[in-house]
Amino acid sequence: MHVFVTGGTGLVGSAAVAELIANGHTVLALARSDASAKSAEAAGATTVRGGLADLEVVRAGAAQADGVIHLAFSNDFSSPEALTRAITEETAALTALGEQLIGSDRPLVTVSGTPWEPGRASTESDPLPVDGPVGGRGRTVNAILALAGQGVRSSSIRLPRTVHNNGDGGFAGLLTQIARRTGVSGYPGDGTQRWPAVHALDAAVLFRLALESAPAGTAWHAVADEGDAVRDIAAVIGRRLGLPVSSVPPETFGPLGPIFAADQPASSAHTREALGWKPVHPSLLDDLENIQP
Repeated sequence: MHVFVTGGTGLVGSAAVAELIANGHTVLALARSDASAKSAEAAGATTVRGGLADLEVVRAGAAQADGVIHLAFSNDFSSPEALTRAITEETAALTALGEQLIGSDRPLVTVSGTPWEPGRASTESDPLPVDGPVGGRGRTVNAILALAGQGVRSSSIRLPRTVHNNGDGGFAGLLTQIARRTGVSGYPGDGTQRWPAVHALDAAVLFRLALESAPAGTAWHAVADEGDAVRDIAAVIGRRLGLPVSSVPPETFGPLGPIFAADQPASSAHTREALGWKPVHPSLLDDLENIQP
């Protein structure tokens, strides 16, 4: 397939572009800057300049592709307002992508986070949250999946809170950044809450599999580690950085504080069985050993 990819130079996107090209697909990547274009082209993709806000560029990219993988997101978590702006921008872009593909039976693979269910690991059949800090994103993904009834082979990859590679990425990466800034490797609450995780290279394989074969209107879990206790994550970060490890107020984590404090393990049993996905790269706790002091 000729695949239009947004976010193709991020942690997951760069891995997805490499995975697609290695498996015989060609890639047109949306590039927001000269640096992004250079990176994507070095990986073997062609590029079109623009960002998620450039809706005509987004539509044109989808129009000339056999399928679309959407991964771009501003990742500005500095304030509730910034997070809302990021979700609003993504919603407009996804809506444009979906409208362009209506009636084509072409695949549109989008992304969300794994949901959380009290007292158990969430599964692919659990609904996404449509309220709270990221509720807008859940509503948008649901709308994209509903396009299955209008001739779009839409699917969603639910990424865990930490997608990592070489000790960086996701919530664990944010914990590392905050630890460096504050001098404490902190965690919210008592740290027994669990976060799922996946290596970026394993997640990339799942995006390819969904593009190639996921049925319309389906959701999949890119989860390798069902749930690591946050205090165990913080302990590795503290040891690698030579910093004390302790509980800190949720406000330390800004607008993501309530999500950081939630127990949110997730299962990928159905994804592994149905799509034949088999994570093979290092677990989060092993990968965090690559953090440099």
